[in-house]
Amino acid sequence: MPQTIQRSRRRTPPAKTYRFDARLNEEQKLLIQRAADLEGRTMTDFVLHSAEAAAERAIEKRAMLILTVRETECFANAILKPPGPGPGLRKAAREYRRKTAMR
Repeated sequence: MPQTIQRSRRRTPPAKTYRFDARLNEEQKLLIQRAADLEGRTMTDFVLHSAEAAAERAIEKRAMLILTVRETECFANAILKPPGPGPGLRKAAREYRRKTAMR
């Protein structure tokens, strides 16, 4: 008699979803509906896809530092050849040593 092997089926819980509501005027609704129709998407899918792409672009734009050649050279020199401490930092170091030496 053949044995039947029972495999446990683990169900992954559905991803949590959130609701987002927006109010549109008629012109906006028609524009978005037309674009969604042209791409063969629902309005919801079109809006979510577009908003996600715009959010990624906005984050990437602000996360990237773009420097001119001169700014790049100044930045590299500051890292590779940092200036020595100025009078204010030297004074602060002396003050710190004086205050911590008493303990």
